[in-house]
Amino acid sequence: MSGDVAARATAGFRQRYGGEPAGRWAAPGRVNLIGEHTDYNDGFVLPFALPLRTVVAAAVADDGRWSVWSELDDEPVEFGPAEADEPGRVDGWAAYVAGVVWALRAAGHTVPGARLAIASDVPVGSGLSSSAAIEAAVLAALVELGGLDLPAERRPRLAQRAENDYVGAPTGIMDQSAVIRGRSGHALFLDCRTEEVEQIPFDLGAAGLAVLVIDSRAPHRHADGEYAARRKSCERAAEALGVAALRDVATGDLDAALARLDDDETRRRVRHVVTEDQRVLDTVELLRAGRIRDIGPLLTASHASMRDDFEITVPEIDTAVEAALAAGAYGARMTGGGFGGCVLALVDADAADTVAAAVTAAYADRGFAAPGTLTVLPAGGASRLD
Repeated sequence: MSGDVAARATAGFRQRYGGEPAGRWAAPGRVNLIGEHTDYNDGFVLPFALPLRTVVAAAVADDGRWSVWSELDDEPVEFGPAEADEPGRVDGWAAYVAGVVWALRAAGHTVPGARLAIASDVPVGSGLSSSAAIEAAVLAALVELGGLDLPAERRPRLAQRAENDYVGAPTGIMDQSAVIRGRSGHALFLDCRTEEVEQIPFDLGAAGLAVLVIDSRAPHRHADGEYAARRKSCERAAEALGVAALRDVATGDLDAALARLDDDETRRRVRHVVTEDQRVLDTVELLRAGRIRDIGPLLTASHASMRDDFEITVPEIDTAVEAALAAGAYGARMTGGGFGGCVLALVDADAADTVAAAVTAAYADRGFAAPGTLTVLPAGGASRLD
């Protein structure tokens, strides 16, 4: 798909700016195989990059300003250093671009002015991290155009700062790490405290398996109050327990920790994070042993925890999970921040269409708009196309 979207980015650049771009840079969307709301708790996550791509066609602008066009909005957005240096001055989708400029400048880099055109196959609002894909592709373009010294391992944290501090979305480090450091045929095991990564073999094709991604058509937005409320609840719980983050509560100490908390809602939030961290570790061990099918029950247990303890699912999401499991999926779970977005289901490759049809039928029975479905394999991270 990157070829088509790359052509659209180039066509947009030509139409808006005239001439040819200096290059095209791409970054993928991502799904999180397991490990939800653990990233900002210094825990563990296991995402992988998708074949869906956001592509930025770009060239240096001699006036020291930035102009960005997206196929989402026919009118380009322009801003200069003053707007880039003040979070909130640029809003909407262009804030993700301005945020990258701001984060680079705040880190001491001299960022070249640029003309950028963006096209994407990553659906917006579906939980596949379209925002991180924009950030990573723009970051790759600006780093190369400016000859900046910013190795790949340092880029996720900078992109996260753009989203946290310029856009105002309190996300963890997972999304940016997955879209920048993902590798084809692997899932990215990330320790969100140390930022150490390990590429875990996840060769679905060789095992006759696939991941079915189901777009619930119930859009979610990371910057909304519910995501922030969950994060604050976790931070308050860590403080009450006297730990730096909930990652520091061992599974064996969970019951004792819960007994020290004052209210049941906080206990449920903590239980989800602590048990979810353990599910990530258990999944990694199974994948290291090549036992891909055996991770299914862990995926399903993760969903139950998000539904019952973290309370971040919605009826469309729960319906998709239930229907996929009933149709033979080995495991299924919501992926992403919650309150909409996508479900992933681990399925036999030759059964993906059957499972997708079952989910679509269940949606029709409930009166929901038809879901979108896509079968995916792990893809590579951000890169220059040409």
